[in-house]
Amino acid sequence: MRLLRRLLEHPLTRGRPLDEAETTVLRRELIWSKPFLRRIYEDWYNLIRERLPPPPGAVVELGSGAGFLRELMPELITSDVMVCPGVQLALDAQRLPFADASLRGLAMVDVLHHLPRCRRFFAEAARCVRAGGAIVAVEPWVTAWSRIVYGRLHHEPFLPDAATWEFPRTGPLSSANQALPWILFERDRSAFEREFPQWRVGEIRPMMPVRYLLSGGVGLRALVPCWAHPLAVRLEALLAPLLPSLAMFACVVLHRTAISPPATSAP
Repeated sequence: MRLLRRLLEHPLTRGRPLDEAETTVLRRELIWSKPFLRRIYEDWYNLIRERLPPPPGAVVELGSGAGFLRELMPELITSDVMVCPGVQLALDAQRLPFADASLRGLAMVDVLHHLPRCRRFFAEAARCVRAGGAIVAVEPWVTAWSRIVYGRLHHEPFLPDAATWEFPRTGPLSSANQALPWILFERDRSAFEREFPQWRVGEIRPMMPVRYLLSGGVGLRALVPCWAHPLAVRLEALLAPLLPSLAMFACVVLHRTAISPPATSAP
C-alpha cells in the first residue's frame, strides 16, 4: 500500500512539508487546476451556504487558505492558522478573536480533525456564535469503506479507536486524527452533548463515497478525467442507500442553543 500511495502521489506535493504556508498555497492552485476536484469543493460550499443561518452576525470560515468559499460568499470573513495570500485573518481556532455573540456562523472544510484540543474550540465557538447560529463543517467520516481508504492510502493519522478527543500537537496541518468528527458526533455523541449543551447536533449527512478518491484530492493524482464528474455523481446517487457503510465525508451542522457558556474556557 505504501508503494501504491507513492505511485499515486501528485508530483507537485511529493516531499512538501505540510506545515508551511507555501504548501497551503500550492493546494489552492491544485484545486483550481483540477476541475473534477473543484466541482467537489463547489458542492461542499453549497451545502455549507444552505445550512448557515440568516443575519444578523458575520460568518467566519476557518482554514480558508486552500479554498475559495469567499468566491461564493463575498461577505465571508476568511481566516487560517497561517498567513496566506487572500486570507483576511491569521488565527488559532482555539482562541477566536471575536466579540461575544458576534457571529451567526462558523464554516469549516477539513479543519476540525486538525484541532488537537477541540474542547477549547467548542468553548470559544459557543462564546462567539449567537443563539440560533451554527457551525457547519465538512469532515472525513468513518465507515467500513473509509477505514480502508484513510487507513491505507491517506497520509494523515486515522484513529477511530482513539480513547480521547485530544492528540499530540506537531504542527497546524500535521497534527490530525481524521476520525475525530465521527468520534465526537457519532461514537461519543451523548458525551459531547452533555459536555457542550450550547451545541445541538442538528444534521449529519454522510456523503461522497467515491468522488473525492477519484479526484485524487490535494495530494494524489486524479484517477479519472474531469468529464467523468457527472458520471461519478450518478454513481454516488445509486450508492446512496449504502452511504452508512461507504461514505468518506459528512456534512455536520451544530446549532447554537440559548444556553449560556461557562464563564471560563474549557481546559
